[in-house]
Amino acid sequence: QVQLVESGGGLVQAGGSLRLSCAASGSIFITKTMDWWRQSPGKQREWVAAFSVVGGINYRDSVKGRFTIFRDNAQKKVYLQMNSLKPEDTAVYYCNASILLRYSNEWSEYWGQGTQVTVSS
Repeated sequence: QVQLVESGGGLVQAGGSLRLSCAASGSIFITKTMDWWRQSPGKQREWVAAFSVVGGINYRDSVKGRFTIFRDNAQKKVYLQMNSLKPEDTAVYYCNASILLRYSNEWSEYWGQGTQVTVSS
């Protein structure tokens, strides 16, 4: 079945940059959307950015102009370039994908394990 693996997290100073990546593997036929979410301790998981075949690219307001999402269809990867990072960006970042499996008629949603991003001041 499908696996999503995030990487690229780490510790960075405020104003710095990180690039997160998410690699999807398995019997994937079509990936409709690939999104980034994040969750901080004591807070609900919040949506950050989306790359959709239908809806295009979208960001939450707090990261517009700072984050960029892009996808590599051939390698089934999605990236999140994060610039001008702020302490409030500190969270575990999760990759999410809506995928049609090679021999399935239904879309399924998958999550990665997450990668920690810590922004210090």
